[in-house]
Amino acid sequence: MHQTIVDLLYGFGVALQPPHLLWAVIGVLLGNLIGVLPGMGPITAISILLPLTYFMGSVPAIIMLAGIFYGSQYGGAIGAILLNLPSHPPHAVTCIDGYPMTRQGRGGAALGVAMLSSFFAATIGILVMIFLSPLLVRVAFKFGPTEIASIMVLGLIAGSTMSRGSPLKGIAMTLFGLLCGTVGTDLITGNFRFTFGMTSLYDGVELGSICMGIFAIADFLMHVNREKIITVKASLSMRDMRPSMADLRAAVAPMLRGTLIGVLFGGMPGTGPTITTFIAYAFERRIAKDPSRFGQGAIEGVASPEAASHSKTQVDFIPTMTLGIPGDAVMALIMGALILKGIQPGPLLITEHRDIFWGLIASFWIGNVILMILNVPLIGVWVRLLRIPYRVLYPAAVFFVCIGVYSMRNDLFDVGSVAFFGVVGALFMALDFPVAPIVLGFVLGPMLESNLRRALLLSHGDLGVFLRHPISATVLGLAALILCWQVGSYMIWGADSLFMRLRARGQMRARWVR
Repeated sequence: MHQTIVDLLYGFGVALQPPHLLWAVIGVLLGNLIGVLPGMGPITAISILLPLTYFMGSVPAIIMLAGIFYGSQYGGAIGAILLNLPSHPPHAVTCIDGYPMTRQGRGGAALGVAMLSSFFAATIGILVMIFLSPLLVRVAFKFGPTEIASIMVLGLIAGSTMSRGSPLKGIAMTLFGLLCGTVGTDLITGNFRFTFGMTSLYDGVELGSICMGIFAIADFLMHVNREKIITVKASLSMRDMRPSMADLRAAVAPMLRGTLIGVLFGGMPGTGPTITTFIAYAFERRIAKDPSRFGQGAIEGVASPEAASHSKTQVDFIPTMTLGIPGDAVMALIMGALILKGIQPGPLLITEHRDIFWGLIASFWIGNVILMILNVPLIGVWVRLLRIPYRVLYPAAVFFVCIGVYSMRNDLFDVGSVAFFGVVGALFMALDFPVAPIVLGFVLGPMLESNLRRALLLSHGDLGVFLRHPISATVLGLAALILCWQVGSYMIWGADSLFMRLRARGQMRARWVR
């Protein structure tokens, strides 16, 4: 406990350095802005700004990217509550009761409860990260290449099968990401793989190129014809955002339950904040004395999902930083940014890079306080930004994408790569394939390959070593259960849906015959 407090104070010393504090403010401001704008989620923002981190130090880079991540969670609640616009999927649940509260003249109270829930949940998530991370590190030191490879398999299966839509499509996208990760020079044999004679591919596909292509450019191609959003006027003061005592009493218990749900799901790879918020909302509705209140402006329907989203956002950093397993696409991008800096997330991160780990944790608290202070005066500004037409917003984003990706290696080939992956990403989206698992496979693939090779070299090619090691066998068994459960449940759902369609068709035919 004493050493943890000392490390935390050291982290505050790192985070409060003027350059680091400035990048924290920039990160949360950008995240807040991006959270408000529909379609411009944290994945798109981090993808666009990833090249900027090439010219920054490791500490300010990770602080800024993390600020964008949790700052966007705050911003998303504004559009959801005031304008019924879920800027990105996790806030679709907040719209259900948040917007009815706005129509009842209680939008300020809904925003106030959302901010209090978010700050409380983020604080609990940070505390969990502080005390749980060192414990995970002590356990992780017992892991060899066999166990690490098995954990990578678990992360890939969980991330692919728990994504939106068909688990088979998620697995296919993960395999596509793994294939992209094999492009380049084999570090062990020195052979060129899938380079097709292009010297620009000898070092592999750039992480920034694939991320900006499948998220930023693909999103632009999918929504290029979208019309300007028509908004309503929203003017709120500090007094409007102070919830009544009745609202606070009704929100306290859902806030606690939502925080707990977010913490529990935070350590599970692949369970994004969207799943967490829907589960939190469904749980509150199930235990409510009067479920009919939900959807009509129930304060519990705002407090619980927002708390779940923010606690999960903070706890998501635990497996990413201590085990090197990103929980979702955003964590994969942040992890990729560290790898580009020559820093490998994992058990040694806390001891070898204390400034990064503890500075990041301290910046969480600082950033959340900054957000609480800035959100009230800036709400009017964010609402006005919602009036920006897409014909201006998206071309500007594409322009900055091209500049950013060219600055990586001063190579026009990277700009072409972004265009290629943009078209590929748009095609996948049009076919309803989830693109987030591509990043998961691209980032985890090389690490899985290196640890798998190392384990097989040590065991002289014996695959049975993965089942003889207890930890490895347990992890692989869990991965197999997740795979069977997801694929099996999807097949049952598909069979049931087919049966219902055939039954409806038979009933229509019987009526026609009569």
